[in-house]
Amino acid sequence: MEHTIDAQGISLGRVATKAAVLLMGKNTPAFEKNTVAPVKVKIINASQIKHTAKKLKETLHERYSGHPGGLKFRSNEQIIEQKGYTELFKLAVYGMLPPNKLRPIMMKNLIITE
Repeated sequence: MEHTIDAQGISLGRVATKAAVLLMGKNTPAFEKNTVAPVKVKIINASQIKHTAKKLKETLHERYSGHPGGLKFRSNEQIIEQKGYTELFKLAVYGMLPPNKLRPIMMKNLIITE
């Protein structure tokens, strides 16, 4: 089954929560925590989300290289400049999925178009 979410005029978090719930299969009566739902989620118009200038600059995402002093932060604005809105949506949805072995499999069922 394929679901399409139109992100035009909606905030990033609202779209990401809808996508995460659909990817987990929580909207189906046959929901099971230990299986991946046979669902594809497509997000369209990702570049037309509603956001403010303050959120773009102040929201930070962290990366850690594993070495001492290797903690780096990037703002939403820097992520959009470097990798586009698709990476921003991937980070948001990835953080909302459960941290287990099924998360990378669920992320493969996410399709984002700008």
